[in-house]
Amino acid sequence: MRILIVDDERPARERLKRLLDGIEGVELIGEAEDGPQAVALIERVRPDLVLLDIQMPGLDGFGVIEALEEPPPVVFVTAYDEYAIQAFEVSALDYLLKPISHERLEKAIRRAHGAHAEGQPLASRLTPLLENLASQGHYLARLAVRDGNRIRVLDADAVDWLGVENEQTFVHVGSEAYLIRRTLVDLEMLLDPARFFRAHRSAVVNLDRVKEIVPWFKGSHKLRLTTGAEVELSRAQARALREILGW
Repeated sequence: MRILIVDDERPARERLKRLLDGIEGVELIGEAEDGPQAVALIERVRPDLVLLDIQMPGLDGFGVIEALEEPPPVVFVTAYDEYAIQAFEVSALDYLLKPISHERLEKAIRRAHGAHAEGQPLASRLTPLLENLASQGHYLARLAVRDGNRIRVLDADAVDWLGVENEQTFVHVGSEAYLIRRTLVDLEMLLDPARFFRAHRSAVVNLDRVKEIVPWFKGSHKLRLTTGAEVELSRAQARALREILGW
């Protein structure tokens, strides 16, 4: 198996390389130290398996998967606590818990060999895992979006609102709108509900960006954001927002 290592910590990459040296039938074809580098390298070398760290600055392991057109088989590498690890087991996605042992690594590689030949695409299998983690308070801190041929990494805090247009989801930051592969329903569940609010069926807003609640048509309202953008607020969601903001 042609294997690629992705981890932002050099000691962790070096340890994985030493462990791989003792496993027959594998070939290390490269390593990446951050998410954007990993996306570019995966698309270029097309590995058989990626040992993918989750908790990386910038673009984490989940963001790497979402940024790829066709994600390869992956074994996640994580330092999550035992409670969060249950989410991986429920989703039937393999993982390695740091610190990694030789035996556990070899078992994961053998299990991965041929295990991903059929079944759901990895990106879709990731959704229930992220939902499970979100229910434990592990919300998305960053989003991987498309900016032409590039992958741009956005802090969730920087997002003004998210909306659907022509059945595609866009992330709005200032005057820019970036395409993202996830559905609005997915994003609503994965972003911190204390900050992001469903204004209506086609829009989720960052409550920190709401400047005014403006009367609109026949008793309905719009949310005017600090950027000047206006987002429709449905009557049903207006009632929910009243409870949150007390207006």
